Amino acid sequence: MNKPPSLLTRGQFDRIAKALADPRRFAVLQAIAGGPADYACSQLCRDFPVSKATISHHMKELVRAGLVQAERQGQFMNYRVRREVLAAYSAELLSRLSPHHLEVEPVSE
Repeated sequence: MNKPPSLLTRGQFDRIAKALADPRRFAVLQAIAGGPADYACSQLCRDFPVSKATISHHMKELVRAGLVQAERQGQFMNYRVRREVLAAYSAELLSRLSPHHLEVEPVSE
């Protein structure tokens, strides 16, 4: 059985995994995913008790991983989750964790 090609770019799976490993960044992604279609950066700054620079860093990593799309509207920055990338990551993760993909050595007792 041939595996369908991934929608993720080379190295993107690892960038996403690294981005999601940070609990605060994961919480920011959850907020954006559960919020309005376009989530304003100013709203993120109100929702999370961290500096604007910290929010900016987290957003840069989420955009770099491809999980979030940034769109400038005048002087404001809005974000939205790229659900197709999240779905592709989820599918790839499940594929990598399938019994056929894993090469696990038995544990000796």
